[in-house]
Amino acid sequence: MEERVFFHIDVNSAYLSWTALSMLQEGSGTDLRLIPAIVGGDMAKRHGVVLAKSLPAKAYGITTGEPVINALRKCPNLTMVPPDHHMYQRRSQELMELLSNVCPDIEQVSIDECYMDYTPIAKKYTSPENAAHCIKDRVRDTLGFTVNIGISDRKVLAKMASDFKKPDLVHTLYVREIPDKMWPLPVSSLFLCGQSSVEALRKLGIVTIGDLAHTRRDILEAHLKSHGITLWQYANGIDDSDITPKPVKTRGVGNSTTLQQDALTREDAFPALLSLAESVAGRLRASGELAGMVSTEIKYATFQSVSHQMQLPAPTASSQAIYETACRLFDELWDGRPIRLLGIRTSKLVAETEPVQLSLFDYRGTAPDSCFSAARPTPDSEKQQRLDKALDGLRGKYGKDIIKRGSLMNSPVNPLSS
Repeated sequence: MEERVFFHIDVNSAYLSWTALSMLQEGSGTDLRLIPAIVGGDMAKRHGVVLAKSLPAKAYGITTGEPVINALRKCPNLTMVPPDHHMYQRRSQELMELLSNVCPDIEQVSIDECYMDYTPIAKKYTSPENAAHCIKDRVRDTLGFTVNIGISDRKVLAKMASDFKKPDLVHTLYVREIPDKMWPLPVSSLFLCGQSSVEALRKLGIVTIGDLAHTRRDILEAHLKSHGITLWQYANGIDDSDITPKPVKTRGVGNSTTLQQDALTREDAFPALLSLAESVAGRLRASGELAGMVSTEIKYATFQSVSHQMQLPAPTASSQAIYETACRLFDELWDGRPIRLLGIRTSKLVAETEPVQLSLFDYRGTAPDSCFSAARPTPDSEKQQRLDKALDGLRGKYGKDIIKRGSLMNSPVNPLSS
């Protein structure tokens, strides 16, 4: 039986990264990630705790969870910004939606981290490391912040690996690599080994994870109860837990792609929009939903992002309708600069079984100049629905690449996008 492989995906200094990104998008000339900065506390009252820190702040010895007043003593010129938990939830949602589009078998364990089962996507990549690098790079290029990805045949070891050197890196920690990569580390590095456990182990002469792994279980149990046994198991890479996927609650369905080459013309951009529209519409149909709103996003080569949205005459899951709306929004948005990334997002979702009021555009008369002609449903929408359903069936049976529009054969679309 093939060995399972797990990824642990963790946002690098999530609160600070997300705050920095939002400030840059709002026109700030300073990237908090590049200066001594923290998120948390109240600058005026100089109280509270550090929720997140930049790498330059870490260099001053500032730690997450310590009082802000202590951090300011260590670095008097420290920049401090308040948290925005509503925005953090939105960023987390965007990340989980992007990852679930790569692989649906995801277990989110906190606002900024999750486990992913590599098995369902293994055939798409040359190795787990290749897949992890593609995912990591896509998060950075699409969402603007970085993640670390740990890879292992045990969940706890994948978690440990993601905590190795940061940021924007991929690390492995398979069971066979434990003696070289994990045992030399201090016990404080072990998952779930808190300060009180570290102190208790220190009194027993246990300093490294290797020391812990080679300590008798009954001694650990006598001093740390059942938690001592758990720590011993983790130190030896013993963990039989599996991924417990939880559906990502979407407020909308979207997708984006980083172009292999910057798009310079409408003709460069539209094939990518078509590929995205088909991907988004296919996901809507698969979930039995219709979208009432379409949004197009453009990220320029300068990394500046703009977006615009449009209410649809009636909710739809039609690839063609979403594509045409996205193109119209593109023409309203684009200022002629080179384009690095394109995205389409749908929102205002309703179940396809829910009664929907049709607009006048869903009907047409027998004569274009007759206001009183008998109205009838246009056959175009019904024909398109049958076509979309047939294509979905073929892709579901033979794979998404079994049929592809001729206009997409040479389009500059990143294969991770759909």
